[in-house]
Amino acid sequence: MVRIGLFTVIGLLLLYVSRRALTNPSVHGFYRFFVFEGILVLVFLNYPYWFDRPWAPLHVISWLLLSVSVFYIVEAVRILRKHGGQRPRHEMPENFSFENTIYVVETGLYRYVRHPMYGSLLFLGWGAFLKHVTLTTTGLVLVITALTIAAARVEEKENIRFFGSDYTDYMARSKMFIPWLK
Repeated sequence: MVRIGLFTVIGLLLLYVSRRALTNPSVHGFYRFFVFEGILVLVFLNYPYWFDRPWAPLHVISWLLLSVSVFYIVEAVRILRKHGGQRPRHEMPENFSFENTIYVVETGLYRYVRHPMYGSLLFLGWGAFLKHVTLTTTGLVLVITALTIAAARVEEKENIRFFGSDYTDYMARSKMFIPWLK
């Protein structure tokens, strides 16, 4: 009962935070909301298994992915705040303020990966998935992956409109989520 209550509270909080993006299916935040919700479902489905057999191979890989997820998000936020600058984008009221950078950031992790925050979500989703693999969680993690890719592609179109050729050049020099994968 506590898990259901906690799931509901977190889900409603995500709904509230994403309310502007949910009114506009053409923005990246629309898809990102469903990624967040999918990961929330995955975490709550697999939570009872997180500490079962901690040294089993899938659990070790899971903890590695979860650790990379934390590294990605911490580094992405740090670098974005330091090098991105900020300015409101009136044409994109659905964005969170930290998303409204002035510059294409190409330092640190951003030198290799265009979407480390989405990469973080992928690592989080796959890490949570590996805690207890079932047909249901397999389908869920595949949907989360597809929605993450959709969110990144929509955001890339937004960034091309805003930054122009600087962003398309950056796309040619970087990978989407993982440094060695397209």
